[in-house]
Amino acid sequence: MALEFIGIDPETGGDHCPAVFIDEETGDFLLQGWTVTDPDTLAAIAGHSPIADNESVVRLPARMRAIIQEAVNGHGATVQRADRGGDDLGGAPGDAGRLHAV
Repeated sequence: MALEFIGIDPETGGDHCPAVFIDEETGDFLLQGWTVTDPDTLAAIAGHSPIADNESVVRLPARMRAIIQEAVNGHGATVQRADRGGDDLGGAPGDAGRLHAV
């Protein structure tokens, strides 16, 4: 499976951070985030869309809206990652050292 890296939480320290990817073959979204375990939150979600045994709910921070929007739109400008302070701006979409935002 070929994945396109779209972006990572801009406030990350570089490890264990929410991220957005696109499956290049299917166009499916892959979201890496914090696993939701709060029973009230899961019950509220299940009230609208039951959660199957092979599904999970993840939370992404609101500050990632631009990154998610880029994944939906399929384009965007690159901006510097917070943990890569000395890098120049630019780079191809999916470049592992970049954050892509609208």
